[in-house]
Amino acid sequence: MSGRIPQPFIDDLLARTDIVDVIDGYVPLRKAGKNHQARCPFHEEKTPSFTVSQDKQFYHCFGCGANGSAIGFLMEYNNIGFVEAVEELASRAGLEIPREGGGKAAKSDSLTELYELMELVVAFYRRQLREHPQAKRAVDYLKKRDISGEIAAEFEIGFAPAGWDNLLKHLGGSEQAQQRLARIGMTIERDNGGYYDRFRDRVMFPIRDQRGRAIGFGGRIIDDGEPKYLNSPETPIFHKGRELYGLYQARKRQKEIERLYVVEGYMDVLALAQYGVHNAAATLGTAATKDHIEKLFRNTSRIVFCFDGDEAGSKAAWRAMVETLPALKEGRQAFFLFMPEGEDPDSYIRSRGRAVLEDPAIAMPLSDYLINTLKENNDLSSREGRSRLLDQAVPYLSKLPGGALRQMILRDIAGIAHTPVEDIEPLLKGETRPRRAASPGPRPRRAPGRGETTLVGRIIARILYQPELAMRIDEPDVLDDMPMPGAPFLKELVEFIHARPHIRFAGIIENWRGTKYETRLIELATTSEEVLSELDDLDSEVLDALDRMQTQKRKHLLKKLTTVTRMSELTEETRAELRALTSRQNLTPEK
Repeated sequence: MSGRIPQPFIDDLLARTDIVDVIDGYVPLRKAGKNHQARCPFHEEKTPSFTVSQDKQFYHCFGCGANGSAIGFLMEYNNIGFVEAVEELASRAGLEIPREGGGKAAKSDSLTELYELMELVVAFYRRQLREHPQAKRAVDYLKKRDISGEIAAEFEIGFAPAGWDNLLKHLGGSEQAQQRLARIGMTIERDNGGYYDRFRDRVMFPIRDQRGRAIGFGGRIIDDGEPKYLNSPETPIFHKGRELYGLYQARKRQKEIERLYVVEGYMDVLALAQYGVHNAAATLGTAATKDHIEKLFRNTSRIVFCFDGDEAGSKAAWRAMVETLPALKEGRQAFFLFMPEGEDPDSYIRSRGRAVLEDPAIAMPLSDYLINTLKENNDLSSREGRSRLLDQAVPYLSKLPGGALRQMILRDIAGIAHTPVEDIEPLLKGETRPRRAASPGPRPRRAPGRGETTLVGRIIARILYQPELAMRIDEPDVLDDMPMPGAPFLKELVEFIHARPHIRFAGIIENWRGTKYETRLIELATTSEEVLSELDDLDSEVLDALDRMQTQKRKHLLKKLTTVTRMSELTEETRAELRALTSRQNLTPEK
């Protein structure tokens, strides 16, 4: 079993990583002095308060308090774990991740085994589609739906034969193996003990995440039966509200995706791909979530929602519109392509062809969809109807980020309601604009305080700003027994840097991630950015502060020696120490 990731590897990985390059791939940054800035991706704001320091390899938002290293950013932005974030950076750097031997693997480390097991499941179902005696029924179903062998191979379609234990017999040779199959949702534990296959007599659609890892399945029953589609349950590696079927294949096909079509089902994605539309992704039969929307916009600037032409599809489109509003930052666009009654994207492209589906004239902009729906639901000939429209519009307008689109929609709504824009704006200010949700990711945090920083705190802040200053403290033991809060941690920090002379701020933060010191370190780092940015001689500042600490230590020890006992009761060694102290302090001890 694999062990923990060694701390020296994490330090080296962060040293090889430029946080500006990492974050700029998700949030466009602009140079602002020696730092980079952007509007914070973790909460809505009008002016940029999100700062990325290339010197520190650290980001910080002065609005919501979000902060961290490149590892922390990937964890927060992509809602992934520590190990996954390290794997992502290691992949960028072309590094293999070593593991410490002999220790018990952390819980997150075992996810690698689950991903590997899921790949074996994919291979098993694909082989069944080629070799199992019952597979002809699945093949005939795919042919009936006009899915070619090439598309079936690209999307790795498989077959789960009828029976209760086909997969279990193949991959569940031990109790531990059976437990792992249950953990990834491929088997179900019986009430009376034992397990059985979750998917039986179904065409199988593997679901891959953006990195190409198999994380779950969708299964379509071949004949009549319920449920028609069955999805993997929530597991440690699969979260339906965050994943999109087909996105991985779309990214493989196109490095730069001009637009992404968002559909509801697996067969919609396959049908569009069969007709040459390889830029489609499905929401796995669930309503579009904030995480879906953000993931889509990280891959394209234009989303086209294509839901079924029925009541359920209409409701899904409205929910998607509501979730998309807060994500419409500069440059992002969303459109809706409404299917005729009784049709879905699968049947639509078969009957009309690719050119019609891709015709930009038939896709309705989100702003038009919102305004038209509000108009249809209200009687605009009366003041009461126009007032009701305005009441309905305000919550949606409040979700929109500030910018040109919001102002344009506001003017249009004002015109329809016969109300001046300046009368509507106060209503918007009373609404609470939602923040970008991250589940189970971090919360918007209170910005750190700006109060007095202790002497030890100022030294730590200076060392965080310039870690090599810790090397000027030749002997960390000099910090022992300092009568000040924080001195033991200062010694620990200095010793840590002595062992890693080339460590940078990001590596220091990662070493204390999840400990009681993490929050305080970040507070001091933020203070150091403001207080220390104009200091010319940080070296002398640290040494002067250490001198003052030593002076305080000597005073404290002198007081202790002269008040606790009489001089006659001191040992010769203690007398010598006391004489040394008094000579430095120019003091005379009491007899």
